[in-house]
Amino acid sequence: RRATATGVLHLSENTVATIKANKVSKGDVIEASTVAAIQAVKMTPNIVPHCHPIPIESCNVDWEWEENSLRCTVKVSARYRTGVEMEALTGDSVGLLCAWDMVKPLEKDESGLNPIAQISDIRVTEKYKGTALANVDVL
Repeated sequence: RRATATGVLHLSENTVATIKANKVSKGDVIEASTVAAIQAVKMTPNIVPHCHPIPIESCNVDWEWEENSLRCTVKVSARYRTGVEMEALTGDSVGLLCAWDMVKPLEKDESGLNPIAQISDIRVTEKYKGTALANVDVL
């Protein structure tokens, strides 16, 4: 079984420059968020009540810049009788949340809100059950 999920974190131009220069006070955003995504994949049954514990065999986290947005893509695989799309979605969501958490001081306005920062477009882009692809993307 394989599944891929992706999502986007929209940021200000200043925050993007700070991340790319590795000047975020909390550390390397991509590195920390990758670890968070992998941990979330492994912890999915503890987070989502109806998910079964699954012996995960592989988890890959990729990051890509799209102008002032950071796209996270998580690919998960396991040999098991149930799919891993919830693990991919959870990993993707938590990876994006970790990135936002690390840069939220850079995104705050005068009232303490983050008017530009937002997470969007989280979705499953590929699911493979072992017999036929649900999408043309292959890991």
